[in-house]
Amino acid sequence: MNIHEYQAKGILEKYGVTIQKGIVADTPEEATEAAKKLNKETGTEWYVLKAQIHAGGRGKGKVKETDSNGVVLAKSLEDVAPKSKAILGGTLVTHQTGEEGKLVSKLLVAQDVYYPGEHEPKEYYVGILLDRAKGCNVIMASTEGGVDIEDVAENTPDKIIKEWIDPRVGLQGFQARKVAFKLGLEGDAFKNMVKFIHSLYTAYDATDSSMFEINPVLKTSDNKILAVDAKVNLDDSALYRHKDLADMRDKSEEDPAEVEAAESGLNYVKLDGNVGCMVNGAGLAMATMDIIKLSGGDPANFLDVGGSANAETVEAGFRIILKDPKVEAILINIFGGIVRCDRVAKGVVEAYKNIGDIKVPIIVRLQGTNAEEGAKIIEDSGLKVTSAIVLKDAALRVKEALA
Repeated sequence: MNIHEYQAKGILEKYGVTIQKGIVADTPEEATEAAKKLNKETGTEWYVLKAQIHAGGRGKGKVKETDSNGVVLAKSLEDVAPKSKAILGGTLVTHQTGEEGKLVSKLLVAQDVYYPGEHEPKEYYVGILLDRAKGCNVIMASTEGGVDIEDVAENTPDKIIKEWIDPRVGLQGFQARKVAFKLGLEGDAFKNMVKFIHSLYTAYDATDSSMFEINPVLKTSDNKILAVDAKVNLDDSALYRHKDLADMRDKSEEDPAEVEAAESGLNYVKLDGNVGCMVNGAGLAMATMDIIKLSGGDPANFLDVGGSANAETVEAGFRIILKDPKVEAILINIFGGIVRCDRVAKGVVEAYKNIGDIKVPIIVRLQGTNAEEGAKIIEDSGLKVTSAIVLKDAALRVKEALA
């Protein structure tokens, strides 16, 4: 589960990670009040205004309606309201949102941390994620902060520092010091980075997260180390242990069809093809998408109804697939193991009648427990639904439907 920057920073601060202070606002008026409060608490006289959306590249992104960037600097209290107004309520387009962009409904008003001092400020990158190949977490760091880490990894991989953490013992002191040393830090900056890494790893481990990405981590002009930005991805499978974190979910940032599917107990991922597919089981879903490709089509989605498919879940699946205007045909591919094929067939017929006026061809392939009974139910229904038994037949029916 993705969360906003301001929420991520709240988690980090809770575990002792030093952050760039900020206050979230919903309106230009609230942004001004937030700036006043920050001025009293931190003494800052410049304010960084950051659009809060689930996408990277906000600083380079543009708000369609005003041409404002998604991250701007207000150099006075009077600048906060007009610059906030140019972002809030607008559609921010970045390299990660696509041309449609995302609506900005919240803004983070943050302190300016690039103040002059004895030393030159320096940006770093620090991330933590699970290395599945090695079965342990890995800390990744780089002196090339403030830029896309993917570009650094591709063009200058030698600048990526990696430190693997044995899950049986956790992060050791020498490992945090090794990372700080390889980043070229010394003195107070070295000590502060070691503390930063320890606190960051504690937060990552305690929240059952799947990824932390702090880019940039800033060494200020007085050698403080703090998180200027924060991207946190929480493990959905562990949210039952963290109700406070689960409550951070912002459904307005997610695909409406995926939200509806989750509420109906379906696993759904929207794709860009023209053939909708409904299956039971992730492995069968992958095979079904292969069939669709071989038949000349492209999968429009991944939709797994699970092992307890019934009329309600099938109908919900139909409705979600049919909301995609690109869908030209629907392939239902069910293997009857836990769920009986005749039960699914009845669900298909019932859902078809309830929805009504389905204009795209539907191919149903049933195999396994009570497959013959299920096929007969489909054939006797009188509906425009084509039945198939083997995968080759299903692929042929899809090809005919797209012709």
